Amino acid sequence: MASAAPALTRTETDSLGSMEIPVDAYWGIHTARADANFPITKRPISVYPDLVIALAMVKQASARANREIGVLDPERADLIDRAAQRVIDGEFHEQFTVGVIQGGAGTSTNMNANEVITNIALEMAGREKGDYAFLSPIDHTNRSQSTNDVYPTAVKIGLSLTLRSLLEELDLLRLSFLAKSREFHDVLKVGRTQLQDAVPMTLGQEFHGFASTLGFDHTRLTENASLMFEINMGATAIGTGITTHQDYAPAVLKHLREITSLDLMTSADLVEATSDTGSFMSFSSTLKRNAMKLSKICNDLRLLSSGPQAGFGEINLPAMQAGSSIMPGKVNPVIPEVVNQVAFAVAGADMTVTMAAEAGQLQLNAFEPVIAHSIFQSITWMRQAMWTLRVNCVDGITANRDRLGAMVGASVGVITALTPFIGYAAAAALAKTALLTNRNVADLVVEAGLMSREEVVKQLSPARLSGLEAITAAIPVITPEDLVEI
Repeated sequence: MASAAPALTRTETDSLGSMEIPVDAYWGIHTARADANFPITKRPISVYPDLVIALAMVKQASARANREIGVLDPERADLIDRAAQRVIDGEFHEQFTVGVIQGGAGTSTNMNANEVITNIALEMAGREKGDYAFLSPIDHTNRSQSTNDVYPTAVKIGLSLTLRSLLEELDLLRLSFLAKSREFHDVLKVGRTQLQDAVPMTLGQEFHGFASTLGFDHTRLTENASLMFEINMGATAIGTGITTHQDYAPAVLKHLREITSLDLMTSADLVEATSDTGSFMSFSSTLKRNAMKLSKICNDLRLLSSGPQAGFGEINLPAMQAGSSIMPGKVNPVIPEVVNQVAFAVAGADMTVTMAAEAGQLQLNAFEPVIAHSIFQSITWMRQAMWTLRVNCVDGITANRDRLGAMVGASVGVITALTPFIGYAAAAALAKTALLTNRNVADLVVEAGLMSREEVVKQLSPARLSGLEAITAAIPVITPEDLVEI
């Protein structure tokens, strides 16, 4: 008699009924229902590995805390602990299948984690997946917990982990701009305000400004990361701590701090912390600030490289791909353009976070999934945008030194440097004459007898024009009698 074929499914039951679950799946009935209910983005939570790791960290810390306070036996606590560690180490992430955007305030994500970790633990114990009589996703893996404290805590921890890679890439981009500022330290150019010629500066100073603004953003992001350290574990459903032992909250905090190496703290008001999403809104706003500054830098790079013949043409961006299907030889600034678009998306995501934060009602905000998705996506996209901007653009930028020098020589803006010596009225008149006659302002100043050629050359040196060398000689006091009629 032929042996029976192995079963392809197992039967799992919840309060709504029973379902057949693939026998090799580590997820269970709650995950299966969520997969059917939320086929929205086709992006599972596993696209954010740090969120999956953070969920496992919360489950691991809870198992240790529950064992410590005596509400979970050592055998089951150890199984959950070891199973969670495997997820933390990068295993089974493909089993986290629920969509990132979901109804239910994150319940589906929490249950996905409960089921996967439980079934890993069952397998480690030599039991069949789905043997929930021995180890239950709810009664054991979710002991002392609610989605309403697990989910926001995991999101905060996950964002803290993800932010590290963003800050690393941000600093690499800052250093890239800093290297270019050193390379271009002696390249004089015309500065502009309101797109009109202003006064000279060096290209190095311009790129140093880019580096500095990214450095400031690094500081702001680091400061705002601390908003993610206040958690509400022990709050359970609405912040009152119902179903938890009085010693659970301090115990789980202790273990979470050890597991994550983060300076976590329990909120002073768990009811407020369970309903409020203000920390996410502030954090998202700081990401938007960084995105907008990055976009402004890319606007400048596109403008400075415009041309190559009929534009600014001050710098050259690396040619990355053909720019047109109709215009031969055209090359577009595709890398700054894609970074611009990422910045636009981050601004939109921040608006989503703002609206979702406002939409919370009474003791819970049900819209944290879209908040989490928006912030994780912003960090991920910005990190990748910074990488491509650095590697495929900034590192390869070159300066058109001859063109920059010619524009400085032809600019009337240099006369601003002479106003302390000849007065504003004379300088304005000479600037007007220079524009009308297309002559060099330095020659006009000397011809007018206002300054000697030697003094003009000294005051219009690159170091003096760019502010790298201060005026040390006494500046004369100009009276009406001293001025030559121009």
